[in-house]
Amino acid sequence: MILCYSGTGNSRYIARRIADELHDEIIDLNERIKGQNTNALHTESDVIVVVPTYAWRVPRVVSDWLAQTELDGARRIWFVMNCGSEIGNASDYNRRIADEKKLEYMGTAQIIMPENYIAMFNAPDAEEAKQIIAKAEPDIDKVIECIRNGQKLAPTRCNLYDRFMSGAVNPIFYKFIVKARAFRVDDRCTGCGLCVKECPLNNIELCNGKPVWGDACTHCMACICYCHAEAVEYGRKSVGKPRYKIEGLQID
Repeated sequence: MILCYSGTGNSRYIARRIADELHDEIIDLNERIKGQNTNALHTESDVIVVVPTYAWRVPRVVSDWLAQTELDGARRIWFVMNCGSEIGNASDYNRRIADEKKLEYMGTAQIIMPENYIAMFNAPDAEEAKQIIAKAEPDIDKVIECIRNGQKLAPTRCNLYDRFMSGAVNPIFYKFIVKARAFRVDDRCTGCGLCVKECPLNNIELCNGKPVWGDACTHCMACICYCHAEAVEYGRKSVGKPRYKIEGLQID
């Protein structure tokens, strides 16, 4: 069973690659989290968690969901995390999740994928994004082979910097950076409601035909990157930056 949470498609792409090769089922955590569905899930033995990296750890919305949801029949768990550059010491925190779920921890993989966090960084243009994904394919293949053979993933880097980013910086990042108040729309907004639909936390509603953001935001960037009109901005930080969503690349 593959549990997938995705902001703008990177994790969804990796999960589909794994599912196709292993003939496994994908559970869409965006739908489960949006619907506040923490009903137990049954699996024969294995769980594969495929997620983006938020502040050098598994997204908090995912770890919270896992804490509340019984994984009936599960014995082993692998974590596959994509990122724009690094996952820090996420492996240590993933091991703790495995221990709390009483599952055998089978390791964490880091997959470099195109950056989408335009509230802080720059996203690549389409051609550069395709090159990054092409470079990631062998790493995805290695993950698939490990899981297919029931092997543990190779240990990820864990130096002082990694421990600091996943440890001290992660909670600071959530407390001071992960806010929705800077989101706004300009005159290009058509009031289509796609941002409302894509938000996994039901944090956006239409008021007088325009989106309004609440306080429950996880900075997944779905609202800003899926807007067809590119009408959503994050203050001045996103102005002029390419929007990234994997569906726009038309990858075979």
